[in-house]
Amino acid sequence: MARTFHRRDRLSAISEINIMPLLDLAFALLIIFMITAPLLEQSIDLNLPFEDQKLQSSTEKKRFLTISINNEGLYFWDDREVDKAKLTELLEDISAQLDKPVISIRADREIPYQKVITVIDLVKQNNLTKISLDTQIK
Repeated sequence: MARTFHRRDRLSAISEINIMPLLDLAFALLIIFMITAPLLEQSIDLNLPFEDQKLQSSTEKKRFLTISINNEGLYFWDDREVDKAKLTELLEDISAQLDKPVISIRADREIPYQKVITVIDLVKQNNLTKISLDTQIK
C-alpha cells in the first residue's frame, strides 16, 4: 500500500514525529567530535624527533602517564607545568603504587639531550622501569 502525503482533515493533529532533523544534528555532532578528539589529546605543542616507521608489537592495555619537555626546557606532567622538584614528588607517588604505569616521555627535538636523560634518571631513581620515548614517524 502506497503512503499518501496529504491529510484528509487539515485541522487534525499530526500523530507522527519527523526525526530527520534530529538525525542530521546527531551526525553533524558525531563528525565534529571525531575531528576535534585527536586534537585535544596532545595539548602541548612539541616538535618530536623522527623515527623510521616499523611494525610495532601489539601491546595490551596499559596505563600511560606523560612527561613532556617543550622547546624552552619546561617540564609538563600530562598537561600542567611542573618544576623538577614537583616532578620528583609525583614520580615518588607513582612508584608507591602496585600497578606501575608506563612513563611516556615526550621531548622537543631542539632541546639538549641532557634534559631527556635527566628525566629518565628521575624515573629510574623511583624504580619505574617501563619507559616510552615518543617520536614522530617519517
